[in-house]
Amino acid sequence: MKRVTFMTLLVSMAVRASSQTAPCCHSADAVSDFAALGGREDFRAAHENPLPYHYQGTAGTAVTFDAPDGTPAHGFLFKAKEASNKYLLVYQEWYGLNDYIKKESEKLYNDLQGKVNVLAVDMYDQKVANNREEAAKFMQQASRERLQAITQGAIKYVGASAQIASLGWCFGGGLALQSGLLAGPQNVGVVMYYGMPEKDVEKLKSLHGPVLGIFANKDKGITPQIVEEFEKNMKAAGKTLTVKRYDAEHAFANPSNPIYNSEAAADAYKHTLAFLKRIFKV
Repeated sequence: MKRVTFMTLLVSMAVRASSQTAPCCHSADAVSDFAALGGREDFRAAHENPLPYHYQGTAGTAVTFDAPDGTPAHGFLFKAKEASNKYLLVYQEWYGLNDYIKKESEKLYNDLQGKVNVLAVDMYDQKVANNREEAAKFMQQASRERLQAITQGAIKYVGASAQIASLGWCFGGGLALQSGLLAGPQNVGVVMYYGMPEKDVEKLKSLHGPVLGIFANKDKGITPQIVEEFEKNMKAAGKTLTVKRYDAEHAFANPSNPIYNSEAAADAYKHTLAFLKRIFKV
């Protein structure tokens, strides 16, 4: 089965979502034009500035890998303790590959007992936002072509024999699903936290592996109606989707978010970890 191009996925999502407007990481403008969304005041205002945190872990290593556009891409890799072809690609929120993403990636690595390689993919080329204004600026600078190249580079970096799962939050939640589509038969599963779903049933039919969707009932962007539509589309595509809903706000699972919901985040993580252990058989 042919892999769907990242560019095609983004453009088609933009056309289908053009009637929607909402202050979320994947509104219609975010898909069709990241720069335009980053310039919207309502979008920036919907995101609280992250609380300060400094990553002090030692297990991860910064890595550089080739991307098909000729510009090297970057990530932060937690290498399995023993040789393994199992890889979890982690996709950041709109702030970039910051210390919180490294911390969450290390937690996943440790809770998977060091049996799975965890690669946090840097979608902003080593730029990290400290506040929502900087995040908006970096989003404006992120081109679809570059995002495509980074994602393709990450998939190639882990190798043709790799079993790949993707996980992301918000901006990265939608990217995780698109990454799963791009990975083709190598994809073994996707975990998407409150990211914009793919709405094209024909594209969803090409998806390999199950999806775990974590969503917030109070999310004004990825609304319950959008989630319900995703469920219908996945069923029509004949794919496996498990949805967990929480009475919480968008980005509730981000510990750097001032509206972090620890109870909902803990339950969501419990399901996430069980899902990953099952698909990776660890």
